[in-house]
Amino acid sequence: QVQLVESGGGLVQAGDSLRLSCAASGFTFSAFSMGWFRQAPGKEREFVAVISWRDVTTRYADSVKDRFTISRDNAKNAVYLQMDSLKPEDTAVYYCAAARDPFILYPTRPSDVLSWGQGTQVTVSS
Repeated sequence: QVQLVESGGGLVQAGDSLRLSCAASGFTFSAFSMGWFRQAPGKEREFVAVISWRDVTTRYADSVKDRFTISRDNAKNAVYLQMDSLKPEDTAVYYCAAARDPFILYPTRPSDVLSWGQGTQVTVSS
């Protein structure tokens, strides 16, 4: 059974940093690309960042590029999202996601996702 458990969210001020963590279990973590999505109130869930299992390359949404960094530790079955220079518009529930298929190297759409975590709230005040 796939399980993804996020942690690290909180309330911060604009310009601050946060590091989100996601602990994965129930599947061969090293063989699947992983991603982070977010959903703000009244909005659809959107792609934030993804990291490939094959060569650890990354892709980011334009809105977070140069501010957020995704990484993974296969020894710990964990994926992280370092968020710097946070803005009020980054406020959302952040979800960890596992690609539904090893052939999906960059799961950037909700339909690419096998399983979601429960989410962790990030609130950035101005």
